[in-house]
Amino acid sequence: MKNLTPRQRTRIYVVSMYTLAAAIALFVGFAADWERIGRNFFNTEIMRDMFPDVILIAARNTIIYTALSFTIGLVLALMLALMRLSSIGPFRAFAIAYIELFRGLPALITLIFIGFGIPLAFRWSIPGGTLGAGSVGLAIVAGAYMAETIRAGIEAVPKGQTEAARSLGMSKSRTMFSIILPQAFRIIIPPLTNELVLLIKDTSLFFVLGSTPGSKELTKFSRDFMNSAKNATPLTVAAIVYLIITLPLTFLVRRLEKSAAKAR
Repeated sequence: MKNLTPRQRTRIYVVSMYTLAAAIALFVGFAADWERIGRNFFNTEIMRDMFPDVILIAARNTIIYTALSFTIGLVLALMLALMRLSSIGPFRAFAIAYIELFRGLPALITLIFIGFGIPLAFRWSIPGGTLGAGSVGLAIVAGAYMAETIRAGIEAVPKGQTEAARSLGMSKSRTMFSIILPQAFRIIIPPLTNELVLLIKDTSLFFVLGSTPGSKELTKFSRDFMNSAKNATPLTVAAIVYLIITLPLTFLVRRLEKSAAKAR
């Protein structure tokens, strides 16, 4: 091995890894009880029973929760990013404290606080039940992450753009909203799309807030169906539906990243 070139060592390593993977696949293929796996994870009768509710109720609710959380979070994130870059000290301090707090807390804690902590403390709850409390809770967390993404996008825009706009007599606010932000959002579309994918999966945390038959998202719907059917097939169906929703978005992110790299 000492006399081998780096390329030869790399080739041997790659071949070894492929060989090991193939050996593991063959072992699993021969050792697995495929009949039992099919019966417990791919039961076609249970799959048929899940339709059309898994699409018309569970998947629809997941998409609605995600869209609402992302919209509220994006508006909040824009406000926080502008406060973070403000020349006014208290605004900067508030934005930094907010961002660090909610990036440090688990999303589940935030959802419980919004869904149960506030109603217990103030005898008031966010309107909309699970939809309202869950969407606001996720938006609060997503806003903290997206705020840093937007701030980075704004700072990535060449400062010459601001100087040119100011030399033309444009105000700071008009320069920001007409010149800087449009360019910044073109830069940060890929990471924002990633955040959208994460939000789709984070809607599975809504179970902690409780649900009605018509408000269940994919994970809660599949768990309840699994408990009643005493079979894991509903989890397989939920996983497939999640992939149908998220894979096009992840593919879009890769395309956008490649387009952005070529434009540089």
